[in-house]
Amino acid sequence: EGIFNKTRTSIQLNKIQQVNLSQNIVHRIINVYALDVDTAGSDTKEGNIKAVSHEMALALKSKLLENENKVKTTEFTEITDPKTNFSVPFLKIDLVSLFKIGITSNYVRTIGLLLTFFFTIYDGLSQAGKTDVVSSDNVNSLIENKPIIYVILMFIVVMFAVVFILNIARTVIKFFGYTVAKQKGSLVLSYGLINTKSTILKPEKVQITKVSSNYFQKKLNVLEIKIKQAVGHADNKNKNIIEIPGCNSQEADEIIKLLFKELPQEGEMLKPNFRKLGFSIFLLIIVPLSVFYSVGHWVKPVIFDYVSIAVFYAVAITILLCFGFRNYRLFVNDDYIIKQSGAWDVDKEIIQIEKIQALTTSQLFWHKNINIGSLTLHTAGGNVTFYLGKFDRINQLVNLWLYKLETQNSNWM
Repeated sequence: EGIFNKTRTSIQLNKIQQVNLSQNIVHRIINVYALDVDTAGSDTKEGNIKAVSHEMALALKSKLLENENKVKTTEFTEITDPKTNFSVPFLKIDLVSLFKIGITSNYVRTIGLLLTFFFTIYDGLSQAGKTDVVSSDNVNSLIENKPIIYVILMFIVVMFAVVFILNIARTVIKFFGYTVAKQKGSLVLSYGLINTKSTILKPEKVQITKVSSNYFQKKLNVLEIKIKQAVGHADNKNKNIIEIPGCNSQEADEIIKLLFKELPQEGEMLKPNFRKLGFSIFLLIIVPLSVFYSVGHWVKPVIFDYVSIAVFYAVAITILLCFGFRNYRLFVNDDYIIKQSGAWDVDKEIIQIEKIQALTTSQLFWHKNINIGSLTLHTAGGNVTFYLGKFDRINQLVNLWLYKLETQNSNWM
């Protein structure tokens, strides 16, 4: 590429970890594609072509699907369409599944975006001197004439209604027509309503696989899978995360088998010490309530009129922390490490031992007598930390993993 300064980039096929073929509205009108080729070598895309023809895109896709480090095929049979010579998708996520994911996920993210949007608009109105667009007197009278519990419930209902609508719209627009196919040892993922995208993923490049679900998703039999690949820069840790939303438990097992050649088993279970729960309660409940009481007692006594909100906060956070502590586990077997965490959304992060790049153990001096400490697994796709487990057992496992890493001959990069 280049006119005056020309640059030539050469990439080995087996070093490619992801290829993206995408189309926005303009590309679809003129029938061209944008192509990105990504390795773990930097924080940018190594190969980027803004527009190629449909024929060229298919030819490039066919060539880049070549996988020099072919993995053993699983029991799942690859079916090829004789007309296009590409694999027939074994997984198609319909609108019903996307709707289920839309109403059962991303609450915190969407609420955060709504609050950011609200405060941005309010700040803009303040700078423009237009804060009287919404009459504060009417708002105050509405609140004063209603019990505080009624106002809180009304706010929660309105907030969740908006969150549901935004989540459903975002999920359907982004993941419409989601299909997963297997071809030549690679996975081909295609999706998108307005901007379509086709991603070629090589299973051996996968670093961390996260399977997430909550209570409602379990009842509706839908799961979310996030696949983390190697990143070239710490600031871009979310750059190479691939999402697969709305698959059921059986389909999730098939995808995991394609990624790992088998279904990882949980194995030995490590539990955290109860001090992890105690520290969380101190940090998230005792400290905020102490600040609340101090401000009300010495600065502004009127704040005690909202003590019901403080009680609601304390009860809700306590319940979440207890559920999070109950779900917090580390499972270990001969080939895999699985970390389970989360209060509402329960995540299971699966790491192959051969993908570990470094191991860090840490122990505070007041934890030595009670034999607890923390473990951090460093991979090319990010770090996974397990806090306050039995430290002697953690050291035994670390020694075993280091031995395996030094004696194996894995060429996953």
